[in-house]
Amino acid sequence: MQCFEMKKQTIAWPYGNNKNKVRTWLSCVIAVTGALLLTACVYYSRSSDDYLSSHTFYDDPNLSYSIGDETENWDEKRAQWLNLHPSFVTANRVLFVIGDYFLLRLFKNKVDYSRIHGYDIFYNNAFLHPKLDQHWAKPAAIRAAMLAHPEAEWIWWVDVDAVITNMEFTIPLEKYKNHNIVLDGLPDEIFGKRSWLGINSGVVLFRNCQWTMEFLNAWAAMGPMTPDSDSWGKIFQSTFTDKTDSKSTDQSAIGYMLLKQYDKWGSKIHLEHEYCFQCYWGMAVDWFPNATKTYATIEKSASELRRRHAELETQSYGELREKYLKEGGYEKKTGRRPFITHFTGCSPCKGNHNPIYDGNSCREGIEKALNFADNQVLRNFGFVRPDFLSASSPVSPI
Repeated sequence: MQCFEMKKQTIAWPYGNNKNKVRTWLSCVIAVTGALLLTACVYYSRSSDDYLSSHTFYDDPNLSYSIGDETENWDEKRAQWLNLHPSFVTANRVLFVIGDYFLLRLFKNKVDYSRIHGYDIFYNNAFLHPKLDQHWAKPAAIRAAMLAHPEAEWIWWVDVDAVITNMEFTIPLEKYKNHNIVLDGLPDEIFGKRSWLGINSGVVLFRNCQWTMEFLNAWAAMGPMTPDSDSWGKIFQSTFTDKTDSKSTDQSAIGYMLLKQYDKWGSKIHLEHEYCFQCYWGMAVDWFPNATKTYATIEKSASELRRRHAELETQSYGELREKYLKEGGYEKKTGRRPFITHFTGCSPCKGNHNPIYDGNSCREGIEKALNFADNQVLRNFGFVRPDFLSASSPVSPI
């Protein structure tokens, strides 16, 4: 049985029987094809050379990722690496560094923000120095991240118990162009009252540069990796008016470096207090309902903010909303979503919360913060928690 029929087709040849024209045409095709292949070979061989053959700081047998070891000329080494990898060069590139059902949600919170803002993320759950554990794990993790990611201009440490509660907000990195470290702090508290609680080291931005390398080593040298740790703890206790114990902590060490070594470090450290770089949860959780009403009021008068949009456009909508927030006079505590709500003293990793807090208040507060932040993410996917203040609030379509 004949299943199909093939019909003879006639293809028109543009040059007829003119052999000279055919030869010319074929020569052009061969020449162009050869040129393209040669260009590709040169490009890929150059890329291969750049990535595989060129000598970088990674080839130095003495390279050490360990805190306390010296790294010289890091700015030059990093610049050389970036020159060999130009595709990774972007202004103010950020690498987000964090460590350890609650912990997973706290991790997801950072992943959501990083995805929305195009940040890379490194989740560390290992102590990178045997004596630098708990809060002192920061210097070792930051140093290792700087070396592993020379393409990142900023390394952003966020404690696991800190919740990002404004997913639209973009860190104003241009504001810190003359600084190498950014952390939450009140100058009057740290310099005037000499309070070690005048700063908070739970959320910190570190610029990837030689200055920071040296700062990290000086900082870590005041901690448990050295035999002088106990002595430093006593020095910190005598330096700060409100330090009631002689324990050396990473936060008291930074405070000491600001107070007593300002000429060396202080001018490059920015104490952020104009927005909630990290806000104490005991106050910030109570701001959520008012912030929700404020944003709803703004959207009623600004129809463009009510439009559905792709998640990739979240930053743009945040910039647009910022205009209305400024016009409305909404400042840090008057209707804005706090950028980061920090649950200091709640210790969700270990569960041994500060005795001044009721265990349920910590848990319920973290649930509210996570739901408040998650609502902002889910909205782009067509869902929302109608009652985010309830820990068991189900998700519903918008």
